Amino acid sequence: MSKTVHTDTAPAAIGPYSQAVVTGNLVFTSGQIPIDPATGNVEVDGIEAQTEQVMRNLGEVLKAAGSGFDKAVKTTCFLAHIADFAAFNAVYGKYFTSRPARSCVAVRDLPKGVLVEVEVIAEV
Repeated sequence: MSKTVHTDTAPAAIGPYSQAVVTGNLVFTSGQIPIDPATGNVEVDGIEAQTEQVMRNLGEVLKAAGSGFDKAVKTTCFLAHIADFAAFNAVYGKYFTSRPARSCVAVRDLPKGVLVEVEVIAEV
């Protein structure tokens, strides 16, 4: 049986979905964008600052699910500009030190005009 995850320390879902779902020994997070959970707004500019906020949000969701960055097995990353790949990687690498499997693609648009979105599958 699966259970939904919710924490007030990460942004609330802005649509009909949950922050994450735990099923079996895995947690599947929804994509996190750089929304500040305190304000509900995007408060930072630039790929590095936005990636840091995404990682803080993911960390809170993973923690609420009983997991963490070290238990990640797969990430999917979306960038607004592939030219931001190296700068994104520099921040991403500080958090995902266990080097999970990953897909990273550039997309045409992201919600709220942000530069980055990341989702994670991790063990619990």
